[in-house]
Amino acid sequence: MTQREQWGTRIGLVLAMAGNAVGLGNFIRFPVQAAQNGGGAFMIPYFIAFILLAIPLMWVEWAIGRNGGKYSHGSLPGMFDVMWRNPIAKYLGVIGLFISTIIMIYYCYIESWTLGFSFFSLTKMYFGETTFESMGSFLRSYQGAGEGFFSNIWTSYIFLLITLAINFYVLKRGLSKGIELLAKVALPALFVFGIILAIRVVFIGTPDPVNKPDWNVENGFAFIWNPNFEALSDSKIWLAAAGQVFFTLSVGMGTLQAYASYLKAKSDIALSGLATASINEFVEVIIGGSIAIPVAVAFFGLTTTTEIAQGGAFNLGFVSMPIIFQKIPFGEFFGFIWFFLLFIAGITSSVAMVQPLISFLKEQFKISHNRATTIVGIFIFISSHFVVFFFKFGFLDELDYWAGTFGLVVVALIEVIIFAWIWGIDKGWAEINRGADIKVPKVFYYIIKYVTPLYLLFILINWTIQEAIPTFLMTKANPENIPYLWGARIFMLVIFFGLCLLVYFGWKQNKPQYNGIIKE
Repeated sequence: MTQREQWGTRIGLVLAMAGNAVGLGNFIRFPVQAAQNGGGAFMIPYFIAFILLAIPLMWVEWAIGRNGGKYSHGSLPGMFDVMWRNPIAKYLGVIGLFISTIIMIYYCYIESWTLGFSFFSLTKMYFGETTFESMGSFLRSYQGAGEGFFSNIWTSYIFLLITLAINFYVLKRGLSKGIELLAKVALPALFVFGIILAIRVVFIGTPDPVNKPDWNVENGFAFIWNPNFEALSDSKIWLAAAGQVFFTLSVGMGTLQAYASYLKAKSDIALSGLATASINEFVEVIIGGSIAIPVAVAFFGLTTTTEIAQGGAFNLGFVSMPIIFQKIPFGEFFGFIWFFLLFIAGITSSVAMVQPLISFLKEQFKISHNRATTIVGIFIFISSHFVVFFFKFGFLDELDYWAGTFGLVVVALIEVIIFAWIWGIDKGWAEINRGADIKVPKVFYYIIKYVTPLYLLFILINWTIQEAIPTFLMTKANPENIPYLWGARIFMLVIFFGLCLLVYFGWKQNKPQYNGIIKE
């Protein structure tokens, strides 16, 4: 058997895991969710979800991954098959493979916007677009979703090609020379850029103290951190907080498990998993929470900032922030730092998204790393064209909802049931604590077995009733977009059943052996 790759250093592993978790959502989705859900009121259920969902799922996914790696499995089909010797197990794992693949297809396009806007900042290309209407038009024309500064979509297409090339160059270099090296360079750079921006925001203070004395950074921070306890009675806030935990930590995608599969059998996962979650939270809450919302309140006021947030993460990150950069000295420099910070956050996540599929092809079909990476790269390149050219019809949003939102909870619920109830919490608890550098509090034994699955089930049922059914029925969809939304669903079904066929033939070609017994 060919020796599997392993992480070069422990710090490289932790940074790579943290890079996987730290993404665009830390800087633009988190502040929007906080602003949409009552500011400080959002933070209470957010931290509760972090304790009852995020940390337990982080340990569960590391344990599933490390256990699967002992049997040379770097993706969920094989990992579930190891834990539950049932023919259906590997096909449940396909859902995780599907989720990460679909997200990669559209995530790279969004990631490429940040690279494009980094360039636009340095060249002052959007300078002069000083209203929400004109800056919004600039963004939509760049996306190919409207008329404005760009006459066609080719500029965004070129930046997508560059982004894909960088991603797959890193992946071609392998685990330690590619992904780990990227993490060692990118994460420190992200911290430096983030701290520079946060300090700059703090010193903005009150831009117009005479006419608008309440438009200041202090009120922006107060909005995020002062809780409105009456708002906690709204279940929507609790659901939004739990949802943000999924997005921010990249759980339910199969990517953490893929990285953990390259650990040694007795490598620590208890402290390393906690360190990964802590780094992500510091980046999101301390750095991410100190930039977009406080500076928006300083320049637009609290009421307008709330309205901007209602328009979504793209409005905050790609419309309001460029307007602000035009209002401050050296705005082109700070604009570059902001968008390049987003690009760094994006690429450390995107390289993780295709790792499960690359691992699967290598391990089940016994092909080389270069060949597997090339096959996946060509597939992602071709598939991304659907997102680019049908973006204005809601194609990306449809993929994002079913794979990048609803699907994450489905996978998390499946894996925690298999881990705690089918494989058994005693085996799972022993796996979490094997080689541990810290003693995991016994209370998490019961949280993983009872609280986390019930929490996930609560979220899934509520999301199904409140959002999934209306979204499936397209009750609020633009009639013009409906054919394209069905096209997105057919696109996802084709990929899902294609992955099922890959798993079927993968098992036919290479039947796994567990404890010397060939597994059908």
